[in-house]
Amino acid sequence: MTAIDLSSDIGLVALGILTANVLMGLLLSVGYNPTRQWPRQRIKLFTVHNWTGYTALALATLHPIVLLFSATAGFGIRDIAIPLWSPSQPVENTIGAAGLYLVAFAVITSYYRRVFGHRNWKRLHYTTYAAAVAFFIHSLLTDPLLQNRPVDWLDAEKVFVEVCLLLVAGTTVWRVRYGRARERERLARQKLALSHAR
Repeated sequence: MTAIDLSSDIGLVALGILTANVLMGLLLSVGYNPTRQWPRQRIKLFTVHNWTGYTALALATLHPIVLLFSATAGFGIRDIAIPLWSPSQPVENTIGAAGLYLVAFAVITSYYRRVFGHRNWKRLHYTTYAAAVAFFIHSLLTDPLLQNRPVDWLDAEKVFVEVCLLLVAGTTVWRVRYGRARERERLARQKLALSHAR
């Protein structure tokens, strides 16, 4: 296994963990409780959500660093930190780096969420969606062998990324609809309470 192969594999694992993290975050946002609901087990979902975030950040950071040990990739430290001038696929790699920096921002601000207050922290935490978009674009468009080959949309690695993308997109749509339905119910109850008060 070459350093390029290892970097590609680490990137896929990071994307899978990031996908799980986003899905857990969406469940937490609707008050999902695994003790009262399926699987009826004492699982600290918030703690698991935090640790998947830390793990995804660590792996996403390691993903480009491994390329420094490749004899053929030609990446230097500057190409890893600011890949605008990287020797291969600079646009795709810059998008990936932006995703990494956004995840780092989300993790750091989450660690200090009490300082920001819940409402402000929640607004800052929406950067995870931008990070997910950046990671999906990077993962779909980058040639895992760094040879600038055209995208093979049916390649097993790309299919994995596509499935992760569909899971996040579908669950996000469900979350938005669920939130709107809850808001309509709240307004209906408020209206009913006002009519009874008269």
